[in-house]
Amino acid sequence: MLTLQQTLAFLAAAILITASPGPDNLMVLSMGISKGRRQGIAFGLGCAAGCLSHTLLAVIGVSALIAASPTAFTVLKVAGGLYLVWMGFNAWRYAGVVRIDEVGMADQPLGQLFRKGMVAAMINPKVILFFLSFLPQFVIAANGHVAWQLGALGVLFAAQAAVLFGLIGYFSGAVGQWLSKRPKAGPVLDRIAGTVFIGLGLRLIVSR
Repeated sequence: MLTLQQTLAFLAAAILITASPGPDNLMVLSMGISKGRRQGIAFGLGCAAGCLSHTLLAVIGVSALIAASPTAFTVLKVAGGLYLVWMGFNAWRYAGVVRIDEVGMADQPLGQLFRKGMVAAMINPKVILFFLSFLPQFVIAANGHVAWQLGALGVLFAAQAAVLFGLIGYFSGAVGQWLSKRPKAGPVLDRIAGTVFIGLGLRLIVSR
């Protein structure tokens, strides 16, 4: 089982990362603003559900690497850490550059919007690499059942993403007005997220 400390640490990092400005939550926000609350919620829940496919990939791939080759797992950790540092650097470099635009989708059934959100998350290679680099940081190998821990963490990530994306979709109108009146808020959130990414990446690189 996941320990309480392990769960709380993971949830804190996952919530901060999910809430920070990025393609997924900006798309949910745009959908809610341009199409309505129900559409934003449906699309956001789809994005969260798409995270489960990356969880399965992490469970299969990372568990196999741990069992077959500690060296390969170390290489994966270093590569993932460098990727997170690169993400953090870009978040600082381009802070405030991303604009909230309309998603530009025609009115569609909620089920179709859910599927579009899910596919958008599933086919994003950056999300795949992010999951492979993020989840292992919170696995306690000494506790055993590495695959189970990875799976539980992935489900936990998808659950909190569903809650946050759902809230963003619901309150999208108010959020859009708040951001439009505070142009400095976006860059600040970008830099906070960038610092988190860099810290997680460096931790992953130096951890043993």
